[in-house]
Amino acid sequence: MINKDYITRAKTFFTSAATLKVISFFAFTVIMTAIIASQNFFFQNIIENGISKRDIVAQKTLTVVDVKRTEQHKKEVAQNIDPILAPAEDDFIKNNLLTLHSSIKQIRKKNVSDAVKKEEIGILLDISDISKKDFIINFLLKADEASLVEAFDKSSLTLTNILRAGITEKDYEKDNIDKIITDNLIANVSKRQVSVIKALLEQVIVPNLVVDDFATEIARKNAQNSVKPYEIVFQKGDKILFEGEPVTRLKRDALRQAGYNVYQLNWQGLIAIYILVFIGTILFLNYMKFFEKKFLEPGYLMVTSVLSLLLVFIAVLIPVGFSPYIVPIPAYIILTAIFTSSRVAFAASIVLLSVMAVGFQYDIQLTVTFLLLSMLTSLAISQIRYSRRFDLIKTGFEISVAGLIIVLSIYVLEKCLIDVSNVLIIKNSAFIVINGILSSIIALGTLPLFESAFNIITPYGLAELGDHNQPLLKRLQFEAPGTYHHSLMVSNLSEAAAEAIGANPVLARVGAFYHDIGKLKRPLFFVENQSYFGIENPHQKLNPRLSKMVITAHPKDGVEIAKEYKLPPIINNFILQHHGEGLAKYFYNQAVEEEGKENVKEEQFRYTGPKPNMKETAILMIADAVESAVRSLKNPSPEEIDAIIDKIIIERLNDTQLADSPLTLKDIKTIAATFSRILRGMQHNRIKYQENLADELKNAKINMPVKMLDEDLDKKISQLEAGENLKTEHNDENADG
Repeated sequence: MINKDYITRAKTFFTSAATLKVISFFAFTVIMTAIIASQNFFFQNIIENGISKRDIVAQKTLTVVDVKRTEQHKKEVAQNIDPILAPAEDDFIKNNLLTLHSSIKQIRKKNVSDAVKKEEIGILLDISDISKKDFIINFLLKADEASLVEAFDKSSLTLTNILRAGITEKDYEKDNIDKIITDNLIANVSKRQVSVIKALLEQVIVPNLVVDDFATEIARKNAQNSVKPYEIVFQKGDKILFEGEPVTRLKRDALRQAGYNVYQLNWQGLIAIYILVFIGTILFLNYMKFFEKKFLEPGYLMVTSVLSLLLVFIAVLIPVGFSPYIVPIPAYIILTAIFTSSRVAFAASIVLLSVMAVGFQYDIQLTVTFLLLSMLTSLAISQIRYSRRFDLIKTGFEISVAGLIIVLSIYVLEKCLIDVSNVLIIKNSAFIVINGILSSIIALGTLPLFESAFNIITPYGLAELGDHNQPLLKRLQFEAPGTYHHSLMVSNLSEAAAEAIGANPVLARVGAFYHDIGKLKRPLFFVENQSYFGIENPHQKLNPRLSKMVITAHPKDGVEIAKEYKLPPIINNFILQHHGEGLAKYFYNQAVEEEGKENVKEEQFRYTGPKPNMKETAILMIADAVESAVRSLKNPSPEEIDAIIDKIIIERLNDTQLADSPLTLKDIKTIAATFSRILRGMQHNRIKYQENLADELKNAKINMPVKMLDEDLDKKISQLEAGENLKTEHNDENADG
């Protein structure tokens, strides 16, 4: 028999938060790996160990490039390209001839014997023709100055001709110098000068043409690119593969065109994909932990995971041969950004794109396009105004234009290096344009579905909840009008303060709209509604403890009403936290007076909380108390308003009601200043009308022409004389003034 304690421990283990997180993590990585690997399933059904398991017939005409044969031909063409030569420095060679001339002149001037001079010239010159060595040395030593200069001048001119023609390493290695000099000799050179010129030039000539490796490589690349690919045509009905035939590169390409996925994924490949998915997921979660911790909640992670799986699944379903530029990555970024933030969406897209690029064998052009487009989409969605849904479609057009520019730029650059089909460029450009527009439409259409499925409020959902025609707000307006108008005033304060400190102003405003909906259950027990309906305060007939129970129950009642109207969970935070664990001071003091302080505990008169744990709910707590306090005063001065704000904030701080909120002292100071500014505007002075207005109107009636009299003027004067309120257009126009 199984031990019950063991079952209980096992149940506790598998239902604990940490265990569920681990299970969810591995479930996501396994499902993601399975989806990516599923593209190889069909190929494994027809190929085993590189051998075809059955006949495969072409269902349409296929033109396939024989890559192996084409590459071989390209190599042959490249090898037949001779190296491209570039001229080296000629001045160096000419300077060597001048140096030789100077050295011989120095030897001739020396005050030594001729034998020594001949020996030094012999050492200076390495003369190949031994038979003419003595003649050449004697000429250089004994010839007059004019003849020597003439010999060197003609040598220099001949050298110029030689260098212009160029000398390669090959020419130099073949010891072809004598022929090169003879072919480039200038005219009018005597036979004995020829020997001297050749002897001199042999000393200085070196190759002046060297191989330009870069130019040679470019020439060979151009030659390779000019090679037309070898194409094999499979007509409709031809067999692409026979049963038992080895699957070559050519046959794989033919199968790919026929619509088959030709990647054979064995266990090693499957594990490799899983490791890649595992690492990517870990990196994303760590990014969230360090930079976007507030989105580590299960709901946000779930919606991000589902969107990621859907995107990969769509990518798998796209037929082989169809342009992958239609993969709706922008839609994924838009939806993820709306549910979380633009930074989270960009980080998620980079990780997912990396996994997809490897798993689906995307080329570098496609990967770079989507990488740049992901950054641009994240920036565009961060600037969108969520109050207007059409702005999302407008963003889709912007993404399309940007994608088109990126694709064309990449192809223009690629076209400089290789020949790219214009049809391919046009097709992919069209698909990237369609992708941007379609992504915005997909995001706009599926957003309500994801909101409902994951019960996460988005800025669009908040904008809808902020519509005063919402059924719950209409009900609040008619059943509890005082509470409704109080909520409007609090929403104005909360929105302005949230914007001032960098919180979410839309969330603060909408949360303030709904924070008191619990009062709908017993609207007449709240003072703001009693004055509207003109009834007696029912709390006068109740003891303080019972009154406290009625008043402090409205947050709990509000949550029940929120569930009934299917409001998002985040609104519950505003309903429950706007009083925190604060003290119902009026009823507490009343109980102390009746029962004695020793018989009354503060804990018995506190709200159930919790305390505010968000900036927006903390702002609401202060705004709710401040608005009520200021409204209770008659024509408060600015100093009184500031004193009330400071008093309420200090009370909340001393009572530790703001201890769990992320507000800083600087934030609180900004909130107080914002409340003061707005409340001063609300409590402006009004014109005090004279009591004898009726008499003035009578006089005006006497002095005015008959045609200018209002038909209802007599009636209004009569009402005024009878003590009724006079409401004229003049009063309405100046009521704020």
